[in-house]
Amino acid sequence: MTNKQKIIAIVGPTATGKTKFSIELAQKIDGEIISADSRLVYKGFDIASAKPTIEEMQGVKHHLIDIVEPEFDYSVANFLDDSKFAIEDIIKRGKTPIVVGGTGLYFRILLEDFDLPRVEPDYELRKQLDTIECEKLHEMLKELDSVSAEKIHFNNKVKIIRAIEVSKKLEKPHSLAAGKKEAEFDVEWIGLNPADRAVLYERINNRVDEMVKFGLVDETKQLLEKHGRINNFVNTIGYQEILQYLDGESTLEDAVLTMKQNSRRYAKRQLTWFRRNKAISWQ
Repeated sequence: MTNKQKIIAIVGPTATGKTKFSIELAQKIDGEIISADSRLVYKGFDIASAKPTIEEMQGVKHHLIDIVEPEFDYSVANFLDDSKFAIEDIIKRGKTPIVVGGTGLYFRILLEDFDLPRVEPDYELRKQLDTIECEKLHEMLKELDSVSAEKIHFNNKVKIIRAIEVSKKLEKPHSLAAGKKEAEFDVEWIGLNPADRAVLYERINNRVDEMVKFGLVDETKQLLEKHGRINNFVNTIGYQEILQYLDGESTLEDAVLTMKQNSRRYAKRQLTWFRRNKAISWQ
């Protein structure tokens, strides 16, 4: 027996139907959904992030969606604080918290035994690092922390800069900064992933086609005009490929193909992360 609060976690790679599944479950058990997706927090990041519409939510309350402007670097520490506040609020009202998404680190820091030290952002350092190309930044990270460099994609500038920042601040590798703690909640883990990888890739390809059909190009133009080429925008799958098209560096057809490829690679990385958690029941 445990006195820990019960939480349901629904995880999986992109395009596996987590949104639909979680909403149907929430309706059955009187639950509310906490988004664990690093892009759904940003206002205006709608089509590229596959953000659920009001209609798709079907009256189920969602937390941690559209809460900050894209200029804000929403960290895992921000997520931890906000998600715990949401969980407490949901439980107080007699409902069940359902944490849903595909950002593995969010789940690990909130629901597993992972303890990450809080390191305040160094905006001056970030500004300096931001002027350096991704490839050189990745080499810098390799020298500071080869383990983190192995895990972070060489084009993910935001994560590379953060890992460098933490390593410099703590004067030790970012990968060695984390500790262990007792898991705070009683978690039921549910993983969504088709048994056939080809099915997943087909779903991803179809989703990308739908994004373009429903206005991804116009959304990218609007965000570019409103926010400029800020990191959280240009480093998001969907926007980064369409920006190449808008810059005349590729055709729209090639941009879409690249977006599909990058999305499939991202799904593969998500699966690699979640499969480390042996408590997940896959379906």
